[in-house]
Amino acid sequence: MPPMDLEQFAHIRRMRDSRFPHEIACILPGEFFVSADPMVVYTVLGSCISACVRDPIAGVGGMNHFMLPKPKDGNCDAWGESTRYGSYAMESLINGILKRGGIKSRLEIKLFGAGKIYDGNIDVGARNTEWVLEYLKTEGLSAGKTDLGDVYPRKVYYFTESGRVLLKKLERLKNRTIEVREQEYAATIQTRKQAAEEEVTLF
Repeated sequence: MPPMDLEQFAHIRRMRDSRFPHEIACILPGEFFVSADPMVVYTVLGSCISACVRDPIAGVGGMNHFMLPKPKDGNCDAWGESTRYGSYAMESLINGILKRGGIKSRLEIKLFGAGKIYDGNIDVGARNTEWVLEYLKTEGLSAGKTDLGDVYPRKVYYFTESGRVLLKKLERLKNRTIEVREQEYAATIQTRKQAAEEEVTLF
């Protein structure tokens, strides 16, 4: 992996799985990952959204995982967690690809997540979906494959070299872990704000 990737993404957990030919980078809410080498990027989504983006000619690709569309005041916070917002997460991911030789007009984009996994009237996933589609339109970009909405959490494996995606929808009632993780992350965001805010394969 190029030194720039190793340095910038040193905090990202990596693992090996005999089912996959490449190393796996596991990202959490508020994180993103870009690689110029073939990698698999993995995450689990509830109401959050992940954009999977690559330049097929440059062979550079990556994924983000964001919880909220954008900060209400439009300002970046000092906690280094601005990529929890779609506005910064998308810019960080796309700019990371462009810095590694990608060209904006060649970008392939896939979107996943935005499940309504919480009971109640507020549909965070729907808000995220509305925002990200508008963002792409404003930037002159469009998504190819998407799997957004519904009531299911999702596991996503993204192959940066080929653009292939392995997607698994999880039984809603058996996965309180994802709901709890997102709630805890949302609580952490609020606490810190107060203190300082190609193919999709189902398997």
